[in-house]
Amino acid sequence: MGYVKVAEADMIWPGEMKKFSLDQLVILLANVGGALYALDNKCPHMGGDLSGGKLEDTTVTCPRHGAKFDVRSGKSLSGAKIAFVNMKVGDAKSFPVKVEGNDILVELP
Repeated sequence: MGYVKVAEADMIWPGEMKKFSLDQLVILLANVGGALYALDNKCPHMGGDLSGGKLEDTTVTCPRHGAKFDVRSGKSLSGAKIAFVNMKVGDAKSFPVKVEGNDILVELP
C-alpha cells in the first residue's frame, strides 16, 4: 500500500499519543521527544485500545490488562495480568513513519 497520510504534525505534541482510523486499521501515533512512532492500536493480547493507556517515555501500557510495549518497535516489554495470572503477550505491530512538511505518513502493508 505504501505511505499514507495519517495526521498533521501539529495534531500530536511531544508526550502525547492518539489514535487515527484508516480504512479497517486504527493506528496509534506516539510522539516521544519529537520523534513519531506508529503501532496498531489494538493490543495483541485481547484487542485492548492502546490509545486509552498510558505513555511513559517510550512505553505504552494497555489499559485492559497492563501489557507494556515499546512504541519505537512494538516489542512486548511485559505480559498481561488477569487477576493473579501473568500471561505472555506477543509484540504489537509497528509501522514506519516519516514526516513530509506538516504531513505524518505511515507505511502500511
